Amino acid sequence: MHRTVLSRVGALLAALALAFAGVFGLASAAAASAASDDYSQSATALGASQVRIVFTPVAPARYVDVHYLVGGANQQNFRMAQEGGSWTRTVSSLAADAVVEYWFTYEKDGPQYDTPHFSYTQGGGTGGGSTDGCPDRSDTPDLGPNVHVFDPGMSSAAIQAELDAQFARMKDTNSAQFSEDRVADLFKPGVYTVEDNVGFYTSVAGLGLNPGDVTINGHVTVDAFNASDAGNATQNFWRSAENLAINPAGGNRWAVAQAAPLRRIDVRGDLQLYPAGYGWASGGYLADSKVAGQAASSSQQQWYTRDSSLGGWNGGVWNMVFSGTAGAPANTFPNPPETTLGTTPVSRDVPYLYVDGAGRYRVFLPALRTDASGPSWAGGATAGSSLSMDRFYVVKAGDTASTINAALAQGCNLFVTPGVYHLDRTLDVTRAGTVVLGIGFPTFVPDHGVDAMRVADVDGVRLKGLLFDAGTVNSAALLTVGAPGTGVRHAGDPTTVQDVFFRIGGEIAGKATTSLVVNSNDAIIDDIWAWRADHGNAGTVGWGVNTADNGLVVNGDNVVATGLFVEHYQKYNVTWNGQNGRTIFFQNEMPYDVPNQAAWMSPTGTKGYAAYKVGDLVTSHEAWGLGSYCYFNTNPAVSSYHAFEVPSAPGVRLHDVLTVSLGGKGTISRVVNDTGAATPTGSTVPSNVVAFP
Repeated sequence: MHRTVLSRVGALLAALALAFAGVFGLASAAAASAASDDYSQSATALGASQVRIVFTPVAPARYVDVHYLVGGANQQNFRMAQEGGSWTRTVSSLAADAVVEYWFTYEKDGPQYDTPHFSYTQGGGTGGGSTDGCPDRSDTPDLGPNVHVFDPGMSSAAIQAELDAQFARMKDTNSAQFSEDRVADLFKPGVYTVEDNVGFYTSVAGLGLNPGDVTINGHVTVDAFNASDAGNATQNFWRSAENLAINPAGGNRWAVAQAAPLRRIDVRGDLQLYPAGYGWASGGYLADSKVAGQAASSSQQQWYTRDSSLGGWNGGVWNMVFSGTAGAPANTFPNPPETTLGTTPVSRDVPYLYVDGAGRYRVFLPALRTDASGPSWAGGATAGSSLSMDRFYVVKAGDTASTINAALAQGCNLFVTPGVYHLDRTLDVTRAGTVVLGIGFPTFVPDHGVDAMRVADVDGVRLKGLLFDAGTVNSAALLTVGAPGTGVRHAGDPTTVQDVFFRIGGEIAGKATTSLVVNSNDAIIDDIWAWRADHGNAGTVGWGVNTADNGLVVNGDNVVATGLFVEHYQKYNVTWNGQNGRTIFFQNEMPYDVPNQAAWMSPTGTKGYAAYKVGDLVTSHEAWGLGSYCYFNTNPAVSSYHAFEVPSAPGVRLHDVLTVSLGGKGTISRVVNDTGAATPTGSTVPSNVVAFP
């Protein structure tokens, strides 16, 4: 007890000494030197005349002070503002090319420490001691042992043997679903005759500039492969295929659930989105693709197709949603349950790896599209630009948060190869235009309660192909995009979050208050699955075990979500506070494991939490094709008053909304606010609202 009191007194005296030193423009001479692994820091431009300085300690600090000089003069000293686990300060009135020298004093377990000095140039890039840009790297880098690159000169038998060996290891739902195996199969331009069965945590992609540059004579297949699946594909998660053409005899089967996107695929035949035995599949995503034949959903419960072309469509269970898709069915919700928008208001297709004519690796960056319809490559090459791989740091086995942050601070993009990466500090993406491209479901696991990644409020950051798996100590947020309260617009070059997935529990007993926070204005959220696990390894799932309040919180204005899957969170699955938000397709299941009604009451006193809540002060929001389902199997007496909660404002409109009680386990009493019928008792029949208000 005496030791605790003395440490508090010591900290107070140290803080007073620092304040005294600041008044007289002096640096603190009493502080010890900082350890470089105690913290991460960044400096990011906020418009033409401001910089935001961020300090993130690994262990919580009771205070952090920043000292800075502009142009080598007039030292300033400020106590930084705490925002979650980080500390921030904005410096204003900076001229172009102004040099800001800055350093920090922070508390750790009582004593305080001084960091080295860092330099930032307004308009000159990120802080962190370097504004020189990414050092030159190889444009034909080693992609590590979990990436397999095939070329048409290899024998079909050799390629098939490798694919079969991977599938045997990553096929089984019981053993592979929560394994740490990760793999990517990349095909150089050419023609291949193979049968590619795609297992867990597997990415399949062509390395051509356009889908037709790589042709598979055969199939790229996902099915209910295992006897234990009993013909059911509702756990076919975490796999993907993109940027290739398929010549499939008898059609190509892609029977999946969430986090299993098909992108930039040219299917020269039919596409079957259901298991061969017609068992259930649950949720899926198709974008920037062409299906020459018929796409059939059959037993697929919900599906979203964006910016594509179909020879035809057949089927529909609860909500089949299309935007910008030629050949899509007419808008007929709820009978048949098809929701169709002629165009996608704003979209930008994903960055992808390709090989140029000289055999060098490059990453293509598709251009922003407004009111898009059809594949971006329908008239030839996709519009956009490309970056050489020598501008990327290749993340692979052995990399840590320190090595990754060092690469980001130098100005590098990230190419993240298949693997599981534990983080002892937050990854800070601070440079405008940074690309973080993952293949093979690379997984970031934050340790010690740190947030996994933060993206500064800058233009044009692109995140694609990542899995965030919560650690066993609660994180405030797994991914945060932008700064709270920002007024900066990014309509011309927004940040995009695409094929980015979040998991709370399942493999480990993960905890995170919120999975994704979007503060940046104009951001695009395109195919995310935020999942608080309802099943998994023993000891990793339970009401008090894998705790998580919210899947997605949107605070930015003019944010667009295309393909939003959020499930099982313990409070509002989605909270949307920003103005002018738009969502096309939302799929949700409420938490299964609510122990009793008293444990699940909203702040307004109603039973349960809405799955999708639009903030009370929002005056403009529009959404299409929304579904929320309950399955209160722990206690079927539990109910939710409504699944969707929105303010009464003329500019807030919902289209084609439904609720379902799966197997009659529990009840949702209303669909939107006080509107809509209760879910029927004892049957899995939806309650529909075509338009609200």
